[in-house]
Amino acid sequence: MPAPIQQRDAVLILADGNEFYGKAFGKIGTTSGEICFNTGMTGYQEVFTDPSYSGQVLIMNNVHTGNYGVKKEDRESESVKIRGLIGRNLEEKYSRFMADDSLQAYLEKQGVVAIEEIDTRALVSHIRTKGAMNCIISSETTDVEELKAKLAQVPSMDGLELASEVSTKEVYHLGNPDSPIRVAVMDYGVKRNIIQCLADRGAYVRVHPAKTNTKELLEFEPSGFFISNGPGDPAAMPYAVETVKDLLKTNKPLFGICLGHQLLALANDIPTFKMHHGHRGLNHPVKNIITGYCEITTQNHGFGVDPEAVRKSAEVEITHVNLNDDSIEGIRIKNKPAFSVQYHPESTPGPHDSRYLFDQFIDMMK
Repeated sequence: MPAPIQQRDAVLILADGNEFYGKAFGKIGTTSGEICFNTGMTGYQEVFTDPSYSGQVLIMNNVHTGNYGVKKEDRESESVKIRGLIGRNLEEKYSRFMADDSLQAYLEKQGVVAIEEIDTRALVSHIRTKGAMNCIISSETTDVEELKAKLAQVPSMDGLELASEVSTKEVYHLGNPDSPIRVAVMDYGVKRNIIQCLADRGAYVRVHPAKTNTKELLEFEPSGFFISNGPGDPAAMPYAVETVKDLLKTNKPLFGICLGHQLLALANDIPTFKMHHGHRGLNHPVKNIITGYCEITTQNHGFGVDPEAVRKSAEVEITHVNLNDDSIEGIRIKNKPAFSVQYHPESTPGPHDSRYLFDQFIDMMK
């Protein structure tokens, strides 16, 4: 009989040649993508199913991941979106009696290759120093030269368009159809709880595929537009930038989150750039420079908005800044009812400090 999965050897190889050895978890196989890390202590299932993680291999900083199992209600999309998982101790046993499954069973069913018994503290420190890069995990072979050859074929996240791959293929609705507040959502990888936050505030929400044209959006007769989060390089999405430009011309309220924030910037001639290693976690401090208040925020992004270009713009005003590195976390358009934030105010998982932004958007539409 073959050895239990957790006793099988596995290997992680980084694009810079570094090798890490551990034990198999999840599906037996080989996977690759851009390596990144999340500093959150909890909420791992919501993180794994966030479409913004498409194309990425995720390190969980927390030492124990999987200890409360998985539950259907905790999904942010219909399937796991990470390409692979790296952990110190990935737990098969779980304590939550309401859980539907263990993390091991869940990852196997979802076809996700994982590796554990990795010194994640050392690995994260390396990524923080060297920056984001591609990697490969395998639990079916430890042939380093074979894996390095496969890794060399993995495309860079810089210039990669992924939003149309994770977007809905068909229009769908949420909320009260009789509501006077109607929100047209551009789905570039939207999380379920973003849509729920809008519906909970009385809006009737219609979610559209990524490449829906402006004419179809306007046929819904929306009160406002929401530009969603999502994966990949915003600069590789000229179709979405043109859509945002068209929507701004309507002078209706517009709210963007994460990728939507970057697309709003691009639509106003503000460039985006690939960050050194991105921001991912539930504990990032952000200051609202309009009110002077600070928020602890949930974040997941590997691209940012050019701070110098924003500060020189006559049309765009900075509203939020990151207190760790002074990066741009929020903007608004001076002559339009349009604003965006780089972080995730729906905060699933994470603190709810920033959910006032949904109230602000609803008030603008009213």
